[in-house]
Amino acid sequence: MNKKQKKMLWRILTAAVLMAVLHFAVKAYGDRVHEPVWFFMYLIPYLTVGYDILLKAFKGIRNGQVFDENFLMAVATIGAMAIALINRNGDYTEAIAVMLFYQVGELFQSFAVDKSRKNISALMDIRPDYANIEQNGELVQVDPDEVEIGTVIVVKPGEKVPIDGVVVEGVSTLDTRALTGESVPREVHPDSEVISGCINLSGLLKLRTTKEFGESTVSKILDMVENATSKKSKSEAFISRFAKVYTPVVCACALALAVLPPLFLLIGGRDPNWGSWVYRALTFLVISCPCALVISIPLSFFAGIGGASREGVLVKGSNYLEALSKAKTVAFDKTGTMTKGVFEVNGIHHSSIDNEKLLELTAHAEIFSTHPIAFSIRNAWLEGLVFGPDGEPLEKPAKSDERRLDRERVGEVQEISGNGIIAEVDGKQVAAGNTKLMESLGAAYIDCRQVGTIVHVALDGVYAGHLLISDVVKPTAKEAIRALHDAGVTRTVMLTGDARKVGEAVAKEIGIDEVRAELLPGDKVAAVEELLANKPENAVLAFVGDGINDAPVLTRADVGIAMGALGSDAAIEAADVVLMDDEPKKIALAIRIAKKCMRIVYENIWFAIGVKVICLVLGALGIASMWLAIFADVGVMVLAVLNAIRAMFTKNLRV
Repeated sequence: MNKKQKKMLWRILTAAVLMAVLHFAVKAYGDRVHEPVWFFMYLIPYLTVGYDILLKAFKGIRNGQVFDENFLMAVATIGAMAIALINRNGDYTEAIAVMLFYQVGELFQSFAVDKSRKNISALMDIRPDYANIEQNGELVQVDPDEVEIGTVIVVKPGEKVPIDGVVVEGVSTLDTRALTGESVPREVHPDSEVISGCINLSGLLKLRTTKEFGESTVSKILDMVENATSKKSKSEAFISRFAKVYTPVVCACALALAVLPPLFLLIGGRDPNWGSWVYRALTFLVISCPCALVISIPLSFFAGIGGASREGVLVKGSNYLEALSKAKTVAFDKTGTMTKGVFEVNGIHHSSIDNEKLLELTAHAEIFSTHPIAFSIRNAWLEGLVFGPDGEPLEKPAKSDERRLDRERVGEVQEISGNGIIAEVDGKQVAAGNTKLMESLGAAYIDCRQVGTIVHVALDGVYAGHLLISDVVKPTAKEAIRALHDAGVTRTVMLTGDARKVGEAVAKEIGIDEVRAELLPGDKVAAVEELLANKPENAVLAFVGDGINDAPVLTRADVGIAMGALGSDAAIEAADVVLMDDEPKKIALAIRIAKKCMRIVYENIWFAIGVKVICLVLGALGIASMWLAIFADVGVMVLAVLNAIRAMFTKNLRV
């Protein structure tokens, strides 16, 4: 509980005790004390609990912003005090109770906002205070803003990683919970990319920074979260417009209720009973206060965004959270989104020699190549990949010193652009490449029946077999698509620049409905335009991508979702929602969170309006007392606020 909340609680308790004491004092000594004395004594608890509301109402009138909840509360309670004074019945408790319970509701709201804000505050804890750099053999703490790209920084166990970088020395595990919501630590070693905001758990790490602090992951996350509340949803905008029209209308209705019926009675020669009608009008004002809507709706979105951030889903504004709840079509990029974006050797077929020997020779032939395919072949050999008689991989033991690449074994190397490579390895000519390379050598190659990139190999001009290399589907991709359908998504589409055969194979494996293949970045935008044109009315199209070439599509879609941890800066900048751990299942989680948040918003809208309409009618008819008015105002607000904070709790939404 903060200082402001403690002060408010003491004011409420003091006013409640004073009101109770005075209530019993009036019962016991009411006839012995003059009425004005009771009035001034009751003013003490009234002003104790309500002076700030009266002050805000006065400032609102002075600034021309009259019609708000403070004005309504001030008019209603001052009027109730005046009626009690005029009637000389000593019953000032209703006016004080209105202020008292209203402040209780405000205190509940403050607690709820603090609870939601803790999720954001926990995220803010990832902001680093310093970076360690070595100077003259000693570690010196400097401001992260002063660290240039390429600087080697030191991260000790227990410290936060201040800037994005690559490990140059050390092995450790990182706590990424604040970024991704995942509890399992991530292992890092030399050449591992590390994003800022993680906590180093074990070993000493030396990192070479790859970004300036202002462009690093932690800075971008904090900027997104801090600015999320500035982008209002349609529901929030509606409530703001509604309150501006609603409040002066109900004030006019209350004035009419206080004046018109007594005038008609007076004209008709009957007792106008002004006090009764003014009391009804004041009750009407208290009931009509729109604070339940004005407070609970923004709080619902704030809580939803906070709950999502705790799960590693960053939403840039409540408008995107609202749009995401209506997602019916989800389009995906393939590489890096539904697949790992990392090529692996998945088979060696038709080999005329030992499988591992063929892999060893090919890895040495590709020793100087910078192509990703070459890297995957070298990595397969170094990691000790073993293949069975059918050419399928059996196991992948840890790296061993027994397997290493020896440049001394490699002689002349000739790289043939677009075809492959020919190198001398152990005195043999090793040719590795596509079918065109085999045809140029006169080697009778054998096609592969499986889908992927095929690297044919010939030894001294004689065909020796081929390597099957393919991008690896993320382990949870299939489950993610099923979860999307369960969350209400009716259509899933893959947009990829890969060959149709490859795209269709991946889509079939994980259950995606449609495939648009062999697309350039411009073609992806055109495909999204077509999907937008053919989507159902009021339905939302979301696109999920991670690469720099996805930025135009992320911008064009109704909701752009970027895979943040490994995604490009351009994709994260263009996206409306960022998944911090590249986990496809988080897409369905984000939609579930959005749906729950919107369900709570609509519950609060209908509940608040419904109760107020009923109580307003009862108040106008004279059936509702000021105590019922207190429930209609404060009670509804408290219930709506308690309902709103449910949006923070997302554990039961995980898939």
